[in-house]
Amino acid sequence: MSHQEYRSCIEACLECMNACNYCYVSSLKEYDLAMLRDCIRLDRECADICMFAADALSRDTMFAAEICELCAKACEACAEECAKHEHDHCQQCAEACRRCAEMCRSMTAA
Repeated sequence: MSHQEYRSCIEACLECMNACNYCYVSSLKEYDLAMLRDCIRLDRECADICMFAADALSRDTMFAAEICELCAKACEACAEECAKHEHDHCQQCAEACRRCAEMCRSMTAA
């Protein structure tokens, strides 16, 4: 894989991590926490996995395909859950997760 492909994927992972962290914190401030329970849980999980993926890719890991596969799965699950909620932070998170999942899927196909 090219250095540019790694760089683009790392950037997508970091953007997704930031969006998930923002959604997580914002969701904790919402009135109906019970409704957002799965969203909050997946935000944290996805942010952690995205950070791990970005860190591993920055070290040129030999496990890039496997890590990107896991990251794509986490992002897809988070995007699906966040898309269920009308809050702006949830919608923005879902979009960032979709972009990251797409970028990670392209890394696994390479």
